[in-house]
Amino acid sequence: MESTRKIATEMTKSTAGIIKELYGHGNLNKAVLAGVRSASTIASPRAQKVWPFIIERLVKIEQDMELKHEKLLSADGKPTKAEISMYTAIRLYAIHQQGREPFASGASYKAESADGLTLFAALANLRRDETTRAALDRRVQALLGTTNVNSVINSITHLVEILKASTPNQKIDYPRLASDLYLFQTGFRQANQVRLAWGQQYYRFIKQTVTAEGEKN
Repeated sequence: MESTRKIATEMTKSTAGIIKELYGHGNLNKAVLAGVRSASTIASPRAQKVWPFIIERLVKIEQDMELKHEKLLSADGKPTKAEISMYTAIRLYAIHQQGREPFASGASYKAESADGLTLFAALANLRRDETTRAALDRRVQALLGTTNVNSVINSITHLVEILKASTPNQKIDYPRLASDLYLFQTGFRQANQVRLAWGQQYYRFIKQTVTAEGEKN
């Protein structure tokens, strides 16, 4: 069986490529972004405009990795783990990007070029506000306690909306979230690892954030 970690890495790269293409250096592809915002799943007719972007990237991953057992594209109309993960990350980005000019997505890995945070690291910054900490903790704890990917996606969507309203200039690593969601669906052990990583990011105190304006708080 192919390495799920390698596939997840390629998912991150491909999702980043799609998001950058949809942002278009500030010339947003408004038709696609509006479609995915209004469609909660990739199977929705309103999501059709983003299908070519996703299918093209997943075909390339399958071909480049010469996958034999793990199929990233559906053959029967039932979305695959990869399709669900990539679509969800793109939709969350679209929700965050709406009404904004600066790019809402940014890399979170430790590097000079890193200009964003993981979703849960960004939520950790919101947690510093004692007036909202208890309510935010309840939402995150409920998410971390579920094994159902649809429930996880619904919870994450609400958290992105909260984050956008509270710290609209914070860049989020949506491509990495696609990778996390893919791994979450690949098995019990992998799901536990993803949940633990999210919990570690959330409960770790973050001293500084990078915003879409290039400012540090």
